[in-house]
Amino acid sequence: MNSSNTTALVDNTNNRAPFTLADHGQHLGYWVIIRTLVLIFLGIAALFCLWQDAINLPFNEILIALVILTTVNLLTFSRLRQQLPVTDVEFFIQLLIDLACLSAVFYFSGGANNPFVSYFLVPICISAATLSSRYTLSITTLSIISYSVLLFFNIPLPALAPHQHHGENTLNLHVLGMWLNFFISAGLITYFVVKMARDLRQQEARLNRWREDQLRDEQVMAVATLAAGTAHELGTPLSSMKLLLNELRDEYHSNAALQKDLTLLQDQVAHCSTILRNLIATAEQTKDGQTAKEPIDSYCKTLLENWQLMRPDVVAQIHLASSNVAIECQFHPTIAQAILNLLNNAADASPAQIQIDIRWDTQQLYWTITDEGPGITEEIQSRLGKTFVSTKNKGMGIGLLLTQATINRYGGEVRLYNRAVRGAITELVLPLKPPSVTSNHNG
Repeated sequence: MNSSNTTALVDNTNNRAPFTLADHGQHLGYWVIIRTLVLIFLGIAALFCLWQDAINLPFNEILIALVILTTVNLLTFSRLRQQLPVTDVEFFIQLLIDLACLSAVFYFSGGANNPFVSYFLVPICISAATLSSRYTLSITTLSIISYSVLLFFNIPLPALAPHQHHGENTLNLHVLGMWLNFFISAGLITYFVVKMARDLRQQEARLNRWREDQLRDEQVMAVATLAAGTAHELGTPLSSMKLLLNELRDEYHSNAALQKDLTLLQDQVAHCSTILRNLIATAEQTKDGQTAKEPIDSYCKTLLENWQLMRPDVVAQIHLASSNVAIECQFHPTIAQAILNLLNNAADASPAQIQIDIRWDTQQLYWTITDEGPGITEEIQSRLGKTFVSTKNKGMGIGLLLTQATINRYGGEVRLYNRAVRGAITELVLPLKPPSVTSNHNG
């Protein structure tokens, strides 16, 4: 496939919204949930101890630590509702606050004998999954120091001592607490760490797709630069060819066969000049980001009529879905060229039989182009729209690359796949209210 409006195709390439890696906002949201669950479990444990007369806890001190942690949790929840990035340092401080408050709770409830003290492993796991090794090493070191200090400095609770039994048929509270803490910690680590790791993998996949888009855009920009220079240089030889053809027609006016060939050549030269003028006109039309609105059915019909004038040899069955929805569209002029590229691709593969189905709703425009050509091999399918690739000897392999770049920048999607019997199907989806690509044209 070939493209004639290559320069206009990328006039707004730099205005695409930049790709940004996700910050720790989502991870901090998960940590708020973990903290909420821990507060609930600690509250239940405190109420259980209050209900047991034999267990004397300094409830006032413990309540102060839990209130501080609850306040921090509420403030964090409110902060996450604001559109502000969460940095590594902020997430690290959040983990430190939990470590400090829980150390205080454990100090007033048996120290290292408290079966919940192994919860210190949870912040370490979260830090290892989301933060750098420097922050993780700091969290690990502080957790070990806190655990070690609690071995010697604490308010002892005989009921939570490992050797303490309340009766022959009564479970050891220390052992029961260790089991409960293991159950809670294992559940939290399994669910949230796995969830965070999955988010990181998805972020990596998005980054890889962004890199592919950047590589494709660089290739498109290179083609656009060459096309702009070529368009500028073609003006002079085309003018010379026009003059030469006129002289030849005057000189050999008696040769009917030659006159026919010269007329054909003049028509082709005129067509080339028209293409160049259209390219310049398109650039002028879109330099301020303004394009005219028109009914969507009129837009599609005009596009098809122009294509049929360009490809009179193609037999196409066109079905333009009748719709009661009167919608106006405002597509960038390069969208028309992208659609023409897809139509020409199908025409080159199967000029004798093409089916074109067009429909739309209030949100999107759908084109389905079906041909009966040889189809697309798996190797070509994996490379389509990502780099230069062509299945035609005369093709330069840039048509679909340019089409994919244009449609994606506009917020649409192009899908190509083989038919079950023979041929290929091209599906095009275009949003009728696309994201702006021209808002920063001059910025």
